[in-house]
Amino acid sequence: MKITETVFGTIDSTADHGKSEVQEFTLYNGSGMVVKIISYGAAVTTICVKDRSGNLKDVVLGYDDLEGYLRETNPYFGATVGRVANRIREGKFTIHKQNFQLSANNGVNHLHGGFNGFDKKTWQHRIEDNKLIFSYLSKDGEEGYPGDLLAEVSYFVTEDNALQIRYQATTTKPTPVCLTNHSYFNLAGDEFGSEELIDHIIEVNANSFTPVDDSMVPTGVVESVDNTAYDLRKPSNLFQLLKKFPSGPNGFDINFCVNKAETGLSFVSRVTNTKTGISLDVFSDQPGVQLYTANFFPDPNKNDSPIIGKGTQKYTKHGAFCLETQNYPNAVNIPEFPTAIITPGEIYTHSTIFKFSVIS
Repeated sequence: MKITETVFGTIDSTADHGKSEVQEFTLYNGSGMVVKIISYGAAVTTICVKDRSGNLKDVVLGYDDLEGYLRETNPYFGATVGRVANRIREGKFTIHKQNFQLSANNGVNHLHGGFNGFDKKTWQHRIEDNKLIFSYLSKDGEEGYPGDLLAEVSYFVTEDNALQIRYQATTTKPTPVCLTNHSYFNLAGDEFGSEELIDHIIEVNANSFTPVDDSMVPTGVVESVDNTAYDLRKPSNLFQLLKKFPSGPNGFDINFCVNKAETGLSFVSRVTNTKTGISLDVFSDQPGVQLYTANFFPDPNKNDSPIIGKGTQKYTKHGAFCLETQNYPNAVNIPEFPTAIITPGEIYTHSTIFKFSVIS
């Protein structure tokens, strides 16, 4: 694997008393796969893989320049999100009888680390053994979280077209932590981000899910996917599934409880585009995965203006999907969910693999 580095842009930086550079790194393997990642948000901006005709397709949505990623309307394209991904009810939790109030940036709830989460930070970087490693120190009190949290995320591209992502974090005080990657995929290519998820076949390895209330926060129960719209254990046409949802967001934005493997990483999901032949397999050691189908992107049926992405491509509602490996949302407030708290001396770890292949 080879890694190259260039300047992606500059950003105002109080710490540096002026401007600081945002770097772009390009990771190549010997099979033609190309992955680009920037230090702002430790965000994946490009994943190019070959389709069945041998043509390179960029299968993630994003922007051409730093200005796009700095916009308030950036929907976390490719970003590393934290300190806690997904929602925490009313931004509140209690640790050892001490109450904490986080920023409420999603109605009354806290989402993806708050107004200035990890996706809006410029991460430090280094390269070790062909791995690209980013680090960020989140100070005690940032967005309301307790403790200094030192987070790292590493990226590695294998010769068999897998992007391996590994997270780890340590803390000086007990704190919740849940890091994930927020890439938006369209396996037809990002240029089809305005044509919904036609020709996408999906399966999710989960027998259960966590239902949510009207504010999209889990209710605290775990339900079987049997006889629900969330039974994706057999390959199903994603485009047709979206048509079955009621009006409104009418799409997937739900945490699945992944069936855990006996050893190693668990198989999470497979999505295949029958037109390009590109297939994505996801593996992880996390208990959950959030399937999100860009329900809140601009809706052309309402004459909403599209998001203008790479190469002036237009991105609209249901033009992409996310598979965000994670702990269950709001786990910090629900004792029955897997624990979300780490304490001093413990190391939070999380591994995810996005493996690409081509079907005939």
